[in-house]
Amino acid sequence: MTESFQRYLRAKRTVDDRALDARLIADLREALAARAEDSDGPLRVLEVGAGIGTMVARFFEWEILPPGATAYTAVDHQSENVAELPRYLRSWAADRDVSVDDAGRTLLGPDRRVDLETVDGDALAHAERTDEEYDLVVGAALLDIIDRSNLDALLGTLAPGGTYYFPITFDGETRFYPAHDADRTVERHYHAHMDAKPGGSSRAGGETLARLQATPGVSVDAAGSDWVVTPAEAGYPADEAYVLRHILSTVEEAVTEITDGEFEQLDRWIDRRTEQVDAGRLIYLTHQLDLLGRVDDPSRIASDSARQ
Repeated sequence: MTESFQRYLRAKRTVDDRALDARLIADLREALAARAEDSDGPLRVLEVGAGIGTMVARFFEWEILPPGATAYTAVDHQSENVAELPRYLRSWAADRDVSVDDAGRTLLGPDRRVDLETVDGDALAHAERTDEEYDLVVGAALLDIIDRSNLDALLGTLAPGGTYYFPITFDGETRFYPAHDADRTVERHYHAHMDAKPGGSSRAGGETLARLQATPGVSVDAAGSDWVVTPAEAGYPADEAYVLRHILSTVEEAVTEITDGEFEQLDRWIDRRTEQVDAGRLIYLTHQLDLLGRVDDPSRIASDSARQ
Protein backbone atom coordinates (compact mmCIF):
# COMPACT_ATOMS: atom_id res chain seq x y z
CA MET A 1 0.00 0.00 0.00
CA THR A 2 2.88 2.37 0.79
CA GLU A 3 4.46 1.82 -2.63
CA SER A 4 1.12 2.46 -4.35
CA PHE A 5 0.67 5.67 -2.39
CA GLN A 6 4.10 6.89 -3.46
CA ARG A 7 3.22 6.09 -7.06
CA TYR A 8 0.02 8.08 -6.56
CA LEU A 9 2.04 11.07 -5.29
CA ARG A 10 4.23 10.88 -8.39
CA ALA A 11 1.28 10.38 -10.72
CA LYS A 12 -0.77 13.30 -9.43
CA ARG A 13 2.02 15.79 -10.11
CA THR A 14 0.59 16.47 -13.58
CA VAL A 15 -2.92 16.91 -12.14
CA ASP A 16 -1.67 19.37 -9.53
CA ASP A 17 0.39 21.25 -12.13
CA ARG A 18 -2.74 21.95 -14.17
CA ALA A 19 -4.77 22.87 -11.11
CA LEU A 20 -2.49 25.33 -9.32
CA ASP A 21 -3.64 28.91 -9.86
CA ALA A 22 -1.16 30.78 -12.08
CA ARG A 23 -1.96 34.21 -10.62
CA LEU A 24 -1.14 33.11 -7.09
CA ILE A 25 2.00 31.35 -8.32
CA ALA A 26 3.13 34.64 -9.88
CA ASP A 27 2.35 36.51 -6.66
CA LEU A 28 4.28 33.93 -4.64
CA ARG A 29 7.27 34.19 -6.97
CA GLU A 30 7.24 37.98 -6.58
CA ALA A 31 6.92 37.84 -2.79
CA LEU A 32 9.85 35.44 -2.46
CA ALA A 33 12.01 37.52 -4.79
CA ALA A 34 11.36 40.62 -2.68
CA ARG A 35 12.06 38.66 0.49
CA ALA A 36 15.36 37.38 -0.87
CA GLU A 37 16.46 40.91 -1.80
CA ASP A 38 15.90 42.06 1.78
CA SER A 39 17.69 39.10 3.35
CA ASP A 40 21.38 38.64 4.07
CA GLY A 41 21.17 34.85 4.26
CA PRO A 42 19.41 32.08 2.36
CA LEU A 43 15.65 32.07 1.91
CA ARG A 44 14.14 29.75 4.54
CA VAL A 45 11.23 27.48 3.54
CA LEU A 46 9.23 24.99 5.60
CA GLU A 47 7.02 22.49 3.79
CA VAL A 48 4.68 20.43 5.96
CA GLY A 49 3.33 17.21 4.50
CA ALA A 50 6.06 17.29 1.86
CA GLY A 51 5.45 13.77 0.52
CA ILE A 52 8.11 12.62 -1.93
CA GLY A 53 9.31 16.12 -2.90
CA THR A 54 7.11 17.10 -5.83
CA MET A 55 6.63 20.63 -4.49
CA VAL A 56 10.32 21.43 -4.05
CA ALA A 57 10.91 20.08 -7.57
CA ARG A 58 8.09 22.26 -8.88
CA PHE A 59 9.39 25.33 -7.04
CA PHE A 60 12.81 24.79 -8.60
CA GLU A 61 11.54 23.95 -12.09
CA TRP A 62 9.05 26.82 -12.25
CA GLU A 63 11.63 29.26 -10.82
CA ILE A 64 9.35 30.13 -7.93
CA LEU A 65 12.39 30.09 -5.66
CA PRO A 66 14.53 33.15 -6.41
CA PRO A 67 18.13 32.99 -7.65
CA GLY A 68 20.60 32.33 -4.88
CA ALA A 69 20.43 29.97 -1.93
CA THR A 70 17.36 28.45 -0.26
CA ALA A 71 17.33 26.39 2.93
CA TYR A 72 14.34 24.07 2.51
CA THR A 73 12.96 21.93 5.34
CA ALA A 74 10.61 19.15 4.20
CA VAL A 75 8.56 17.41 6.91
CA ASP A 76 6.45 14.30 6.43
CA HIS A 77 5.07 11.81 8.95
CA GLN A 78 5.47 8.81 6.63
CA SER A 79 9.04 7.52 6.77
CA GLU A 80 8.55 5.79 3.41
CA ASN A 81 7.85 9.15 1.77
CA VAL A 82 10.95 10.68 3.34
CA ALA A 83 13.03 7.75 2.09
CA GLU A 84 11.59 8.09 -1.43
CA LEU A 85 12.18 11.85 -1.63
CA PRO A 86 15.85 11.79 -2.72
CA ARG A 87 15.10 9.07 -5.29
CA TYR A 88 12.29 11.14 -6.74
CA LEU A 89 14.45 14.27 -6.94
CA ARG A 90 17.30 12.44 -8.66
CA SER A 91 14.85 10.98 -11.18
CA TRP A 92 13.24 14.38 -11.76
CA ALA A 93 16.61 16.08 -12.27
CA ALA A 94 17.97 13.47 -14.67
CA ASP A 95 16.79 15.23 -17.85
CA ARG A 96 17.03 18.80 -16.56
CA ASP A 97 19.78 21.34 -16.05
CA VAL A 98 19.78 20.52 -12.36
CA SER A 99 22.21 18.40 -10.38
CA VAL A 100 21.19 16.50 -7.26
CA ASP A 101 23.75 14.95 -4.95
CA ASP A 102 23.60 11.24 -4.11
CA ALA A 103 21.84 11.90 -0.83
CA GLY A 104 19.21 14.06 -2.56
CA ARG A 105 19.99 16.91 -0.19
CA THR A 106 21.38 19.56 -2.55
CA LEU A 107 19.76 20.79 -5.76
CA LEU A 108 22.03 22.94 -7.90
CA GLY A 109 21.02 24.83 -11.04
CA PRO A 110 22.64 27.57 -13.12
CA ASP A 111 21.62 30.36 -10.74
CA ARG A 112 19.97 28.77 -7.72
CA ARG A 113 20.76 26.27 -5.00
CA VAL A 114 18.48 24.44 -2.58
CA ASP A 115 19.88 22.79 0.53
CA LEU A 116 17.27 20.31 1.66
CA GLU A 117 16.70 19.02 5.18
CA THR A 118 14.18 16.21 5.56
CA VAL A 119 12.33 15.57 8.81
CA ASP A 120 10.59 12.26 9.44
CA GLY A 121 7.87 13.18 11.91
CA ASP A 122 4.64 14.99 12.64
CA ALA A 123 4.46 18.35 10.91
CA LEU A 124 2.55 20.09 13.68
CA ALA A 125 4.94 18.80 16.33
CA HIS A 126 7.82 20.16 14.27
CA ALA A 127 6.07 23.52 13.87
CA GLU A 128 5.49 23.78 17.62
CA ARG A 129 9.04 22.89 18.68
CA THR A 130 11.17 24.58 16.01
CA ASP A 131 13.07 27.73 16.88
CA GLU A 132 13.63 28.53 13.22
CA GLU A 133 11.78 31.44 11.64
CA TYR A 134 10.83 30.76 8.04
CA ASP A 135 10.21 33.11 5.15
CA LEU A 136 7.65 30.71 3.65
CA VAL A 137 5.52 27.90 5.02
CA VAL A 138 3.87 25.56 2.49
CA GLY A 139 1.24 22.89 3.01
CA ALA A 140 -0.32 21.35 -0.11
CA ALA A 141 -3.46 19.19 0.19
CA LEU A 142 -3.00 19.42 3.96
CA LEU A 143 -5.66 21.55 5.62
CA ASP A 144 -8.54 19.18 4.87
CA ILE A 145 -6.93 16.51 7.07
CA ILE A 146 -5.78 18.58 10.06
CA ASP A 147 -7.81 20.62 12.50
CA ARG A 148 -7.94 24.26 11.41
CA SER A 149 -7.07 25.27 14.99
CA ASN A 150 -3.56 24.00 14.17
CA LEU A 151 -3.26 26.71 11.54
CA ASP A 152 -1.94 29.08 14.22
CA ALA A 153 1.03 26.78 14.89
CA LEU A 154 1.91 26.67 11.20
CA LEU A 155 1.66 30.44 10.77
CA GLY A 156 3.65 30.87 13.98
CA THR A 157 6.72 29.36 12.30
CA LEU A 158 7.01 32.40 10.04
CA ALA A 159 9.35 35.32 10.52
CA PRO A 160 7.59 38.72 10.62
CA GLY A 161 6.28 39.52 7.16
CA GLY A 162 6.61 35.90 6.05
CA THR A 163 4.39 34.20 3.49
CA TYR A 164 2.16 31.14 3.69
CA TYR A 165 0.95 29.05 0.75
CA PHE A 166 -1.71 26.35 1.20
CA PRO A 167 -2.68 25.09 -2.27
CA ILE A 168 -4.96 22.21 -3.30
CA THR A 169 -7.20 22.56 -0.23
CA PHE A 170 -10.34 20.47 -0.77
CA ASP A 171 -13.61 22.40 -0.61
CA GLY A 172 -16.69 20.27 -0.76
CA GLU A 173 -17.21 19.08 -4.33
CA THR A 174 -16.53 15.65 -5.84
CA ARG A 175 -17.96 14.62 -9.19
CA PHE A 176 -17.65 11.59 -11.45
CA TYR A 177 -18.92 11.38 -15.03
CA PRO A 178 -20.69 9.79 -16.91
CA ALA A 179 -23.47 10.02 -14.35
CA HIS A 180 -24.42 6.99 -12.27
CA ASP A 181 -27.57 6.62 -10.18
CA ALA A 182 -25.49 6.04 -7.01
CA ASP A 183 -23.28 9.12 -7.47
CA ARG A 184 -24.94 11.45 -4.99
CA THR A 185 -25.11 8.84 -2.25
CA VAL A 186 -21.47 7.81 -2.76
CA GLU A 187 -20.32 11.43 -2.70
CA ARG A 188 -22.37 12.19 0.42
CA HIS A 189 -20.87 9.23 2.29
CA TYR A 190 -17.38 10.07 1.05
CA HIS A 191 -17.62 13.63 2.37
CA ALA A 192 -19.17 12.41 5.62
CA HIS A 193 -16.12 10.22 6.13
CA MET A 194 -13.86 13.29 5.76
CA ASP A 195 -15.99 15.16 8.30
CA ALA A 196 -15.93 12.25 10.77
CA LYS A 197 -12.13 12.18 11.02
CA PRO A 198 -10.64 14.14 13.93
CA GLY A 199 -9.87 17.57 12.52
CA GLY A 200 -11.02 16.59 9.04
CA SER A 201 -13.44 18.59 6.93
CA SER A 202 -14.93 18.26 3.47
CA ARG A 203 -15.21 22.08 3.34
CA ALA A 204 -11.73 22.91 4.58
CA GLY A 205 -10.98 25.40 1.82
CA GLY A 206 -13.78 27.81 2.62
CA GLU A 207 -13.42 27.30 6.37
CA THR A 208 -9.71 28.10 6.23
CA LEU A 209 -10.29 31.14 4.04
CA ALA A 210 -12.82 32.50 6.54
CA ARG A 211 -10.47 31.83 9.46
CA LEU A 212 -7.57 33.61 7.76
CA GLN A 213 -9.72 36.61 6.85
CA ALA A 214 -10.74 36.92 10.51
CA THR A 215 -7.17 36.76 11.83
CA PRO A 216 -5.67 40.21 12.62
CA GLY A 217 -2.43 41.00 10.85
CA VAL A 218 -2.91 38.27 8.23
CA SER A 219 -3.59 38.97 4.56
CA VAL A 220 -5.18 36.31 2.39
CA ASP A 221 -5.85 35.78 -1.29
CA ALA A 222 -7.60 32.76 -2.73
CA ALA A 223 -8.26 31.14 -6.09
CA GLY A 224 -9.73 27.90 -7.36
CA SER A 225 -7.44 24.95 -8.04
CA ASP A 226 -9.93 22.38 -9.24
CA TRP A 227 -8.77 18.95 -10.32
CA VAL A 228 -9.96 17.91 -13.78
CA VAL A 229 -8.90 14.42 -14.84
CA THR A 230 -10.29 13.56 -18.24
CA PRO A 231 -9.15 11.27 -21.06
CA ALA A 232 -7.99 12.41 -24.47
CA GLU A 233 -8.09 10.39 -27.69
CA ALA A 234 -4.95 8.49 -26.67
CA GLY A 235 -6.24 7.87 -23.14
CA TYR A 236 -5.30 9.55 -19.87
CA PRO A 237 -2.14 11.67 -19.92
CA ALA A 238 0.97 10.53 -18.06
CA ASP A 239 0.04 8.15 -15.21
CA GLU A 240 -3.32 9.76 -14.46
CA ALA A 241 -5.28 6.53 -14.89
CA TYR A 242 -3.45 5.41 -11.77
CA VAL A 243 -4.59 8.57 -9.98
CA LEU A 244 -8.18 7.61 -10.75
CA ARG A 245 -7.70 4.02 -9.57
CA HIS A 246 -6.21 5.30 -6.32
CA ILE A 247 -9.12 7.72 -5.85
CA LEU A 248 -11.64 4.94 -6.42
CA SER A 249 -9.85 2.77 -3.86
CA THR A 250 -9.89 5.66 -1.36
CA VAL A 251 -13.60 6.28 -1.94
CA GLU A 252 -14.38 2.58 -1.55
CA GLU A 253 -12.51 2.35 1.76
CA ALA A 254 -14.09 5.57 3.10
CA VAL A 255 -17.67 4.71 2.13
CA THR A 256 -17.35 1.16 3.44
CA GLU A 257 -16.09 2.47 6.77
CA ILE A 258 -18.66 5.23 7.21
CA THR A 259 -21.59 2.93 6.31
CA ASP A 260 -20.27 -0.17 8.12
CA GLY A 261 -20.44 -1.95 4.78
CA GLU A 262 -24.21 -1.52 4.56
CA PHE A 263 -24.32 0.50 1.32
CA GLU A 264 -25.24 -2.24 -1.12
CA GLN A 265 -24.79 -0.18 -4.29
CA LEU A 266 -21.13 0.53 -3.61
CA ASP A 267 -19.70 -2.61 -5.23
CA ARG A 268 -21.70 -2.03 -8.38
CA TRP A 269 -20.63 1.62 -8.47
CA ILE A 270 -16.92 0.78 -7.99
CA ASP A 271 -17.05 -1.95 -10.65
CA ARG A 272 -18.64 0.40 -13.15
CA ARG A 273 -16.22 3.24 -12.44
CA THR A 274 -13.24 0.87 -12.72
CA GLU A 275 -14.49 -0.36 -16.08
CA GLN A 276 -14.74 3.25 -17.23
CA VAL A 277 -11.14 3.97 -16.19
CA ASP A 278 -9.95 0.89 -18.05
CA ALA A 279 -11.87 2.02 -21.12
CA GLY A 280 -10.60 5.60 -20.85
CA ARG A 281 -14.04 7.09 -20.23
CA LEU A 282 -14.18 8.24 -16.60
CA ILE A 283 -14.03 11.96 -15.80
CA TYR A 284 -13.16 13.11 -12.27
CA LEU A 285 -13.63 16.62 -10.89
CA THR A 286 -12.97 18.14 -7.47
CA HIS A 287 -13.26 21.69 -6.17
CA GLN A 288 -10.28 23.03 -4.24
CA LEU A 289 -8.77 26.36 -3.18
CA ASP A 290 -5.25 27.78 -3.21
CA LEU A 291 -4.60 30.14 -0.29
CA LEU A 292 -1.74 32.66 -0.22
CA GLY A 293 -0.96 35.47 2.17
CA ARG A 294 1.38 37.31 4.49
CA VAL A 295 1.66 37.34 8.28
CA ASP A 296 2.84 40.65 9.73
CA ASP A 297 3.46 39.49 13.30
CA PRO A 298 3.40 35.72 13.90
CA SER A 299 4.01 36.17 17.63
CA ARG A 300 0.69 37.99 17.87
CA ILE A 301 -1.08 34.98 16.39
CA ALA A 302 0.50 32.73 19.03
CA SER A 303 -0.47 35.14 21.80
CA ASP A 304 -4.05 35.49 20.61
CA SER A 305 -4.36 31.72 20.30
CA ALA A 306 -3.07 31.19 23.82
CA ARG A 307 -5.69 33.55 25.22
CA GLN A 308 -8.58 31.79 23.47
